[in-house]
Amino acid sequence: MAAEEEPSSLQYSPTWVVAGVCFLIVFISLIVERGLHRLGKWLKHKKQDALLEALQKLKDELMLLGFISLLLTVFQGLVSQMCIPPYVVSSMLPCKRNNESKTHEEYSPQAIKNRRRLFSTESSSEHCSHEGKVPLMSLEALHHLHIFIFVLAVVHVIFCVITMGLGGARIRQWKHWERTFKDKKEDHTRHRHAFFAHAQGYWRKADVVSWTMSFFKQFYGSITKSDYIALREGFIMTHCPANREFDFHNYMMRTLELDFKKVVGISWYLWLFVVVFLLLNVEGWHTYFWLSFLPVVLLLLVGAKLEHIIILLAQDMGEMKERGEAARVRPSDEHFWLKNPGIVLHLIHFILFQNAFEIAFFFWILCNGSSSLQLHHLAIVCSRHTDGQQIQARLL
Repeated sequence: MAAEEEPSSLQYSPTWVVAGVCFLIVFISLIVERGLHRLGKWLKHKKQDALLEALQKLKDELMLLGFISLLLTVFQGLVSQMCIPPYVVSSMLPCKRNNESKTHEEYSPQAIKNRRRLFSTESSSEHCSHEGKVPLMSLEALHHLHIFIFVLAVVHVIFCVITMGLGGARIRQWKHWERTFKDKKEDHTRHRHAFFAHAQGYWRKADVVSWTMSFFKQFYGSITKSDYIALREGFIMTHCPANREFDFHNYMMRTLELDFKKVVGISWYLWLFVVVFLLLNVEGWHTYFWLSFLPVVLLLLVGAKLEHIIILLAQDMGEMKERGEAARVRPSDEHFWLKNPGIVLHLIHFILFQNAFEIAFFFWILCNGSSSLQLHHLAIVCSRHTDGQQIQARLL
């Protein structure tokens, strides 16, 4: 009787518990909000416009995440009250049931009543059991979905920040090349010849050979000093020939910040990808296993394409030299897929999101696994102290 009379609603909860939890939630929220506000002021003071826009994009993602959480919380009762026939929930399951013969039996009114008597709480199953049906989605399933969406958004932002930080650190290592270029004592002709070596040899003009070289070259130092200087000269001669002292390294850092603004968010097609994965995550299809190869394949494809562009630029230099023109790198969008460099950025964005998705899915499964162990322990205790064989089968 004591368990049945145990209060669980807000009106029967101690005021110090309600006030303490409310204070903790508000306090943490204010710390995060003020921290983001001060970070925005600091970026504005440093005139980091690209990073400031990225921070604004991050705030938009947090607002969207909060709105999704609000919708899941407000409508969880309505969703759990929707009833469907039991045979509908027996198909397209992500995990195989331990006892297939009880697929329909475990949703019977008697099994639901036994489970309700164990936990001594009202549930949406009681509403559907009177009609011989089952809930569209249980409160526990909605809670797990809520956790998954939250973890996915957080891991994606963290993963993008770490990746862009490592990329920025790599570009900063090239800063001394910028200073070397401005050193008039160094002969830059040697670097031009070294870059032109990418296209030397008739056999390298074959697509199969050039793509094979590009594929394997991405696994070691892909950008050399000669590549940097040749690309720098080609960019300056094309876009700002009057300013030979243009800081190309600083331009790359600002471009990286602009790219970070684009990849830090979760676009609509990425959310659509999550929905499609949840739909196809059926037991026996091994969707998660095959999906893990997708970012690897795309990453190798993008890396090989970028290396192949360098070879194509070197081949253009060779053709200019054969025509008696001044040999230099001539940047062009013609070498990209569909003549659109933005496709590469979208693929990189998808790769980052896919990696974050797999990490988030791993932690989500790990969290659900811990919950399953707790339910397993609870079922053992119930089987010892009650005549709850049907309850134990339901929990397992």
